Amino acid sequence: MKKENIIYIGIAVVVGLLAGYLIFGNGANATNGAEHDHSTEIASGEMWTCSMHPQIMQPEPGSCPICGMDLIPAESSGEGLMANQIKMTENAMALAGVETITIGEGIAGGGHVKLSGKVAINQESDAVQSAYFNGRIERLNINYEGEEVKKGQQLATIYSPELVSAQQELLTAVNLKESQPQLYKAVRNKLKLWKLSDTQIDEIESSGQVRENFPVYSNVSGVVSGIMVEEGDYIKTGSPLVKVANLNSVWAIFDAYENQLALFKKGQTLEVTTKAYPNETFQAKISFVDPLLNNSSRTLEVRAELDNQKGLLKPGMFVTGEIKMIESSTERAITLPESAVLWTGERSVVYVQPNLGEPVFEMREVQLGNLSNGSYAVVSGLEIGEEIVAKGTFTVDAAAQLQGKKSMMNKSGGATMTGHEGHGGMQMGANFSKQTQNGFQTVLDSYLKLKDALVDSNMEQAQKWADEAQQKVENFKKMEMNETGKIQVEKIAESLSGIAKENSIAAQRNHFMVLSESMIKIGNQMKELDGEIYVQHCPMANNDNGANWLSSEKEIRNPYYGEGMLTCGSIVHSW
Repeated sequence: MKKENIIYIGIAVVVGLLAGYLIFGNGANATNGAEHDHSTEIASGEMWTCSMHPQIMQPEPGSCPICGMDLIPAESSGEGLMANQIKMTENAMALAGVETITIGEGIAGGGHVKLSGKVAINQESDAVQSAYFNGRIERLNINYEGEEVKKGQQLATIYSPELVSAQQELLTAVNLKESQPQLYKAVRNKLKLWKLSDTQIDEIESSGQVRENFPVYSNVSGVVSGIMVEEGDYIKTGSPLVKVANLNSVWAIFDAYENQLALFKKGQTLEVTTKAYPNETFQAKISFVDPLLNNSSRTLEVRAELDNQKGLLKPGMFVTGEIKMIESSTERAITLPESAVLWTGERSVVYVQPNLGEPVFEMREVQLGNLSNGSYAVVSGLEIGEEIVAKGTFTVDAAAQLQGKKSMMNKSGGATMTGHEGHGGMQMGANFSKQTQNGFQTVLDSYLKLKDALVDSNMEQAQKWADEAQQKVENFKKMEMNETGKIQVEKIAESLSGIAKENSIAAQRNHFMVLSESMIKIGNQMKELDGEIYVQHCPMANNDNGANWLSSEKEIRNPYYGEGMLTCGSIVHSW
């Protein structure tokens, strides 16, 4: 090869490299700098997103891989946000139904406070029928608990060797009545101490016959609440035979929390309601406030006495007590609606809008006082006049999780974690016993079956699983949890009752929205569940306000639309 040709080739290579650097060098650097940030493409209108699922980002128009809707141009996100702040588009806020309010001052201690409890036998009128002599139960006339008895009704027949001997003594003393009247009188008195009536003793005297079996009669009227013996049992003097409860007066026993202790006084009036008679209110007065606090549940017993002459209230029936608190013009506090609060057990979280008119929200932890009339008293964390999210709070929190910001489930921010990997900072279920977690798991199992029935648009199956879940919730109510937990369990019970009664799949789905929110709030605390549970969200449900549900499967199967929009939704997080 000639020397001048080599020189020409070398010059061509150098010129080519220089031109490549000038043309592609800056673009490569820009690409490397933005490989995890779409802001450049968004600003130039090159990125496309879904109005329902803002986490979807694609470089060209098309359809959303989640719900199938047409993608729209993505808007540039705001800059300079703090770690606990997120920005939402006006469109996303409208679709999620986000509403804000300005918090103000309300009466502390005013309004109404509700307590959950159940009816119990009034122990002051509870009687135990005991045996007055040794013997053997020959016949038991009471067959089952709940049987009504009258005073003087025969309860049992007893054979007593002691009574046989005492009767023989009586017949002998009758013959010596004239000569030894004191002996005769002492023998009769002995029989009276064994609760034999004068009529029975006179019958023995007149017949001259010894009776082997003696009847036992009830001393009170009421309902049999317990049977302690069976036919053939040998008993001793003082042995209990049956318990008889007078249900003309019953107790309503409520559990009040430690921070409510100052709210209840003996003699206060309660209004008691029950699901069995939803249109009837029963008046009661607090007769006892337990001076001892239960160390495990941190609750104390508040007892009220109810007139039950009509027999409507049955022992074991669940009731709700509502007491009107005395308002004080000098005790005022910041209040906020219950819907504004996200509850994680140890933390209560709200979202504040720092700049009015800007769709920027920041998460803030608050300390709350008592719940009254659907509003919490704020102990600390908020000031009067601040703007907070009152509706759509969960959706705002879900957006924070998707953006890797601080959220209810992620205290430190960063990439959203799911499953057991994300439990480290959540502190879920730290105060719940294994028994309480197992109780929630049984309710969750029925909830998941109910969800599947709604996916299939099967109204009858939804009613069936709602009924089953209701029974499990009644047991779950008895387990250890704080005041807010009990409120959520009451909401769960009410929603399940609504689903069981409704004859419309659309109405059932409306109740299911409320049910799911309360299940999520309690489930967020649970430390151990059987398998992974996914919190899933459909932004189009609830008239485009969005709604959530729980599922044991990653696959989206929408219970709010069924076959109409089966795969619309996304996973918010998981336990």
